[in-house]
Amino acid sequence: MAQRVCLVHYHEIGLKGKNRARFERQLVENLKAALAAFSPCEIRRLSGYILVTFAKQADVPLAHERIRKVPGVARVSLAFLCERNVEQYAAAAVEAMREAEVTGFTTFKVHAKRSNTDYELDTIAINRAVGEVLCEAFPEKKVQMHHPDLVVNVLVVQGSVFVFARHDAGVGGLPVGTAGKVVSLMSSGIDSPVASWKIIRRGAVCVPVHFSGRPQVADTSEYLCQDLVRALEPAGGIGRLYVVPFGDCQREISLACPGALRVIMYRRVMFSVAERIARMEQAKAIVTGESLGQVASQTLENIIAVNEVVDLPVFRPLIGSDKQEIIARAQELGTYGISTETAPDCCTLFMPRRPETHAKLDQVHEAWDAFDHDAMIDHLVDTLEYVDFDSCPSYRAPRALRERHEVLAPR
Repeated sequence: MAQRVCLVHYHEIGLKGKNRARFERQLVENLKAALAAFSPCEIRRLSGYILVTFAKQADVPLAHERIRKVPGVARVSLAFLCERNVEQYAAAAVEAMREAEVTGFTTFKVHAKRSNTDYELDTIAINRAVGEVLCEAFPEKKVQMHHPDLVVNVLVVQGSVFVFARHDAGVGGLPVGTAGKVVSLMSSGIDSPVASWKIIRRGAVCVPVHFSGRPQVADTSEYLCQDLVRALEPAGGIGRLYVVPFGDCQREISLACPGALRVIMYRRVMFSVAERIARMEQAKAIVTGESLGQVASQTLENIIAVNEVVDLPVFRPLIGSDKQEIIARAQELGTYGISTETAPDCCTLFMPRRPETHAKLDQVHEAWDAFDHDAMIDHLVDTLEYVDFDSCPSYRAPRALRERHEVLAPR
């Protein structure tokens, strides 16, 4: 009897040449972590695919949806695993077409493929044998070789036959853990979770840092950030969330600096702390959710004034996106509803009435020297807090931080 399995297809990984095996192995490890709540009994590489089998057949449809959200997965097929027996895999093809009838197709074709040639039937013979059975089972459907509504795939590989008609798109990209580590500035708003996800999708392990307005305001935004991380868990790219209580420091800056430059001072301190965390985490870049011109701090002049305080590269995956595009992606990821919950945070704390939109560097430097920024940055790093998550198999906690802070977690 045919067994239901998930057959994972990838695209970019197949272009990695001699490094391809490393990317495949990482994707296997990430799939194991993503499917820990299910009953996968085997996840292995299979001649250009990754095969996932299950002890409980009822888990297959739910696991199929989870697999689609793992970076590196281009498509995932709900397939039948059969023996090299024409009657068995032809019957599986009938069942695959029956499941696909909900799509309302009228034309179809059979597409057979062999990855090895030790099977006596060639692809033409397989197409003919399976096609005859399907035409008999579905006399109202028409065979169409070019641009059919439905393709029934019959894949002969490594001693087995896989039959599938349904396949759904994955998120694509590269497996998490193949592109190093980055530190991401994450608020409880809409933009930064999307920016973090986009960089995770390119294979990076993301370490989000949230600047809380505590103790000047409630800690609600910290819990929303934890909810956002959990919403992004299917991607498997986040192992730890740092929380920086920033409210008192913002108050100090607001008293020492010109009102128009407060936001730039806040962000210079944030970037400096993020870079210090990145050094401890051995991360190679900082990521933000900025979009050019969206708010006062995101003009070219102000971006330059903030970038000046760090040496690490700063990635802005959303820099050319408008708000509607970002909202649409947030809705797809399931973060939008969380981000639209009302919560006081550092982004709205001690905000000036008229923030500077085109900062001049000499004025920025003067405001920067109006308070002891080095001592402030040291203090914020010394009072870091964090929450660990177990959805990222590639994340490794920094030894330096374990030595410096014995027990840290948001209050």
